[in-house]
Amino acid sequence: MTPVYLDYNASAPMRPEVLEAMTAVMAEVGNPSSIHAAGRKARARVETARALVAALVGASTEDVTFTGSGTEANALGIHSAIAAGYQRLIVNPTEHASVLETVRATGLPIEWLEVEEDGLVAIDEIGERLQNGPPALVVLQLANSETGVVQTFPEVADVCKRFGAWMHIDMVQAAGKLPLDGRRRDGDTWALSAHKIGGPQGIGALVNASGRTLAPDVRGGGQERGMRAGTENVAGVVGFGEAARIARAERDLIHRQEAWRDAAAARLEAEGAEIMGPGAYILQNTLCAAVEDWPSQTQVMTLDLAGIMVSAGSACSSGKVTRSPVLDAMGQGRFAAGSIRASGGWATTEDDWARFAEVWVNSYRAFKARKLERAA
Repeated sequence: MTPVYLDYNASAPMRPEVLEAMTAVMAEVGNPSSIHAAGRKARARVETARALVAALVGASTEDVTFTGSGTEANALGIHSAIAAGYQRLIVNPTEHASVLETVRATGLPIEWLEVEEDGLVAIDEIGERLQNGPPALVVLQLANSETGVVQTFPEVADVCKRFGAWMHIDMVQAAGKLPLDGRRRDGDTWALSAHKIGGPQGIGALVNASGRTLAPDVRGGGQERGMRAGTENVAGVVGFGEAARIARAERDLIHRQEAWRDAAAARLEAEGAEIMGPGAYILQNTLCAAVEDWPSQTQVMTLDLAGIMVSAGSACSSGKVTRSPVLDAMGQGRFAAGSIRASGGWATTEDDWARFAEVWVNSYRAFKARKLERAA
């Protein structure tokens, strides 16, 4: 049977229109910094794509700085805040590894937020911390890459604004799935990534939503208005722009995933699985399920042999499958070694979710039967 790919939160398949647009650009020559005809054409392509990415999140074109990845965008936002004097870090412990490792590497003290079992942080706690100390950098992922839990936004951003905090938001999973309005100026810097929405890997962006002064990590030439040196990846930028254009036009289609996802979740729950993020709003395309007695890596391998591709948490550990720090932080430690994540997207069908659920249920039943045989 045709393999089922349910790992869009790790990387979405590239849309055919994106591949076509990138292929056309790769056949051309021109450095966007050159002033001759070929250079001007390349520059025009970059700026058109910048406008499309900005439109996806309701931001202004001049707010968008292209980076090499969402990881780099997170680093640029965090380092810019620290360079601006925000030496106090308040961080959600369920963040993506690109955030956690970046803040740890700063050597600055980190205040970790408390996380409820539903994956949400308390707005009151953030407010209490911010009013009792110097201005802080608050780092928060809008939609968790592993559980799909969406934080209460823009309420958190309003609290940060009230107390003069710099708020950096990892929007990598949220863009193209949630309605975002940069005109509200919620938060200060936002990280985006192309390959989560059907664009190419290796291209991201930082949105400077509130006009802060950025401190570049990559120095050299004056590219990206001095914010990110190095000749622009024109094909990647164009691919990002095209993916953003389509994702914006088709954003409402993501809602069809919800009913299919919920049906799959119900089948897993009926078999004894725990669905992570109970009571919270979860991205329509994401399902994080766990059991205590079936290791994550065994689940992933078993499903893969049956042609179903899912993951064990975020794809950020070089292929390693370990305990989920996200579930540990949520107080769900008993499930941290037995969780998997299924995530759909633009090419996912209802049958894909149904097949995933059917294979998981049958495989779990077989796993439990083998355990009983060995115990007999």
